[in-house]
Amino acid sequence: MSATFPAMARYADDLSLAHVLADTADSISTARFRAQDLHVESKPDLTPVTDADQAVERAIRATLARTRPRDGVLGEEYGTTTPAAGSGTRQWVIDPIDGTKNFVRGVPIWATLIALMEGDQPVVGLVSAPALGRRWWAATGHGAYAGRHTAAATPINVSGVRRLADASVCYSSLDGWTENGRLPAMLDLLQGGWRSRAYGDFYGYMLVAEGAVDVMVEPELSLWDLAALIPIVTEAGGTFTDLAGRPDPAGGSAVASNGLLHEDLLRRLNP
Repeated sequence: MSATFPAMARYADDLSLAHVLADTADSISTARFRAQDLHVESKPDLTPVTDADQAVERAIRATLARTRPRDGVLGEEYGTTTPAAGSGTRQWVIDPIDGTKNFVRGVPIWATLIALMEGDQPVVGLVSAPALGRRWWAATGHGAYAGRHTAAATPINVSGVRRLADASVCYSSLDGWTENGRLPAMLDLLQGGWRSRAYGDFYGYMLVAEGAVDVMVEPELSLWDLAALIPIVTEAGGTFTDLAGRPDPAGGSAVASNGLLHEDLLRRLNP
């Protein structure tokens, strides 16, 4: 399969723009990664935000204002920008740095997440992790790809593992599972798999899309955490739902799998 996109295919221009946005984001974030003068503050929810988070989102918003003035924008740091009335239901969803805690500590697992939604469904997703030298992207009907850039990309696909006992299970942390009362079910899931690792944030989902792991689950997420991930996992052949089994990015939780394990996962996490 070619790593290029048909010129007339739907979302091709949007996907190309997402790469341009990611290039801008990467140039800003990499310059601030491990910077001695990095400025870090705590938001009202006590999560950290850096000057890099803010600069990346401002730059992406500025480009979208010029190139897609009729589209809305939702970003983690600056909220919602609504286009003029009658402009339609397209909205770009931005997480300028997913994995800010890693970014602050010098851990290279962080990324810019860029999504385009039509209505309530994400149709374009791009994840750029410059410190890892890797980028993942997909759009509805285009398939999913990974590589350093579009000229050096390969199609990606989920695994064919059919039993949890043979599966590699990924998660972020156990804190949220305690709060929602599902910790016993989560521990049972981890013990039932072949291997479990807490890669966290965007990375576990990209490993699912690549077939390197088979399951990624998180109990508490915002739309900007999820929107870019869904097209990549599903276009790679996987399944992405919330804990209730709904394919809804507004569900506030995530269960991503190769699809073959999904029914078993939902049953175990909803005893």
